[in-house]
Amino acid sequence: MLPPGSPEIRVLHVSDLHLAPGQEYRAQWLRGLDALEPDLVISTGDNLSHMEAVPLALEAYGPLLDRPGMFVLGSNDYFPPTLKNPLRYFNDSHSRGEQMTDLRLPTQDLIDGFVGAGWSDLTNARGRTRLRGLDFEFVGVDDPHLGYDRYAEVAGPADPFAALTIGVTHAPYTRVLDAMSRDGADLLIAGHTHGGQVCLPFYGALVTNCDLDRTRAKGLSRWWPGAGRTPSEFAPEDAAYLHVSAGLGAGRLSPMRLACRPEAALLTLMPRERPNWATSVPSTGKPSRAPADFALW
Repeated sequence: MLPPGSPEIRVLHVSDLHLAPGQEYRAQWLRGLDALEPDLVISTGDNLSHMEAVPLALEAYGPLLDRPGMFVLGSNDYFPPTLKNPLRYFNDSHSRGEQMTDLRLPTQDLIDGFVGAGWSDLTNARGRTRLRGLDFEFVGVDDPHLGYDRYAEVAGPADPFAALTIGVTHAPYTRVLDAMSRDGADLLIAGHTHGGQVCLPFYGALVTNCDLDRTRAKGLSRWWPGAGRTPSEFAPEDAAYLHVSAGLGAGRLSPMRLACRPEAALLTLMPRERPNWATSVPSTGKPSRAPADFALW
């Protein structure tokens, strides 16, 4: 995936913390990921699940904030959780955001904490950073689940001189994935789905809470404009890689997970000339392996 002769680049993908006061155990686990020594941290949103959770969220990232970082926001960085009928998730018809509540989370405090630490805000924005001598380009959008995405404001062809162009979004709606991959993004990173959160053994996710195919609800796959439900095995050679995180938590009002462990992912980007593998390890459990252009821990 990287130019020949490039060093490996380790990218930590964190998503869907849904933190509330009293969940120090989750914050401690996230802080411990600094021991992986990532070159870059990308947060794909939904950090909060309570009006007073910002201090704990920033404490959770802790030493990771001292590393280069990029972030976008999710609906649960804007609005606190509210009760809803879970059956409405099957047709994506449930109300959201201001349709559900007049309350607003202290979003700006979270943004100020990230930006004050030196992280780049990719909310409907482009960004760049240099890692181990390589120039990386980023394009991000605000949360598509709320309809806040404005990709047209940041659209444009990928820089051919960048080592890699990475598209970042909270919710992996196909309109955003199509637009980013059409512009030449090499890697797309998203969260939001919780991996389905409640899954069936040997079947997987029942829903994705967006229009993404349930077989892509978590992990690594390929994406190209118009991919829709087409399996990754039929991807064209220049298709982007798509990583969707199953997330570290669940909403405070719907805390259960079934057959879908919480996770963070360490993506190790490798130069193309080397044999490459993808290895996925949730917060507990054994790895599984599959060919790819980067390793996934």
